[in-house]
Amino acid sequence: MFIQHVRKLWYEQEGQDIAEYAVMLAVILVIVVGTIRLIGSNANTVFSGVASSLQ
Repeated sequence: MFIQHVRKLWYEQEGQDIAEYAVMLAVILVIVVGTIRLIGSNANTVFSGVASSLQ
């Protein structure tokens, strides 16, 4: 039953719209998570340097 529903969504125009939005959301989430991880590691380095210079 689930596979029939997935096939219905896949072949209908509305299902394609849903799939496209899901792919766009996944790409945006990957970019956001990657950016947060990059900024987070750089911020951690900066705060560690400030903390060690204060001591």
